[in-house]
Amino acid sequence: MQKNFPLSKAQLESLIEIYPTPFHIYDEKKIRGNIRRLKAAFDWAPEFREYFAVKACPNPRIVEVLASEGAGTDCSSIAELYISEMAGVVGEKIMLTSNDTPAEEFQKARELGAIINLDDITHVEFLDRCAGMPDCLSFRYNPADVMNDGNDIIGRPAEAKYGLTRAQLFDAYRLALDKGVKRFGLHTMIVSNELETSAFVKTAEIMFGLAVELKSRLGIEVEFINLGGGIGLPYRLDEKPVDLEAVGAGIRSMYENILRTADLEPALAFESGRAMTGDAGWLVSTVLHKKETYKNYIGLDACMANLMRPALYGAYHHITIAGKENAPLDHVYDVTGSLCENNDKFAIDRQLPSIAIGDVVIIHDTGAHGHAMGFNYNGKLRSAELLLREDGRIEMIRRAETLDDYFATLRIK
Repeated sequence: MQKNFPLSKAQLESLIEIYPTPFHIYDEKKIRGNIRRLKAAFDWAPEFREYFAVKACPNPRIVEVLASEGAGTDCSSIAELYISEMAGVVGEKIMLTSNDTPAEEFQKARELGAIINLDDITHVEFLDRCAGMPDCLSFRYNPADVMNDGNDIIGRPAEAKYGLTRAQLFDAYRLALDKGVKRFGLHTMIVSNELETSAFVKTAEIMFGLAVELKSRLGIEVEFINLGGGIGLPYRLDEKPVDLEAVGAGIRSMYENILRTADLEPALAFESGRAMTGDAGWLVSTVLHKKETYKNYIGLDACMANLMRPALYGAYHHITIAGKENAPLDHVYDVTGSLCENNDKFAIDRQLPSIAIGDVVIIHDTGAHGHAMGFNYNGKLRSAELLLREDGRIEMIRRAETLDDYFATLRIK
């Protein structure tokens, strides 16, 4: 098995003459295929909503592509609200789910008519005071009372800073009712980068039961249930992709048995980011140096400022060398960047073909939480973002930063 890249070596070399490496490139056709498959898995639901998690790939052009397929946006900052607006996504196509939220975020969300999803019971009064109560209000549930598993990305629920406890949740809905709110949603985010069908079905079971309890105890019939994101990618060659059709079928069974039995038919929502753009993006870099000491190192013109996940989570990203995709993997390298940090490595002890200075390295599955997590440590500049259109054209959708950008915020006497 091999991971594919949408351009030939010759096409890539021609592209690099125009846009020097490093850069991230995204495939529009792949993105559209990803959201269409997700929607098809839930075409049985009375209404299905995908709120694209802007944090995964915060570029208005990417948001525009997904919006043209019917997606809204899941936002967690004021910048992401502005990106949504730039892409023409407004009103209740936006869902603001943030924590430790400042007043200006709530105010911008209210200006756009977004659905606000509160992370803490104290935010009810804060929201009312700083921005006023919205037409539709949702609350984020932290299910530590019924589950205690987690992973390196999202953490164990009991130790996560997100969401309300079960007791707080009912108190928060009562408080919102007292303030005149009449339309409600329900939200959770339990899993992250999950590949197993059972995890999504279990999430649905928990949330559907909670919705029934809200109806019986408070008379609230939620308009939608947002099951969060968390649909993972098979980053490794031996991993299998999420069976979305099985996920949809499993959740459908829970919907019929729990919600419809209680005479409830809310819309269902996901806030997928990684599942929409993750495998539709690549970081392209050029080999600058080879170093042989106690280990063999390949030094790239990219660094963890371009892709932080391997250093942050120990995450695996598959690597291929343009033109050497079928060559024997008979060398072992650490693939590194130039930051003054020893964890600035894209791969450790990775079996790869023989690599030469000037080779073009393709790092796969970087379309989510790749460029988005960039930073300027060591004065490193963030790279360009390119979009491969369905008709084969390539557009620059974000230029590379320059030294002028880096120094623009300084005030020197």
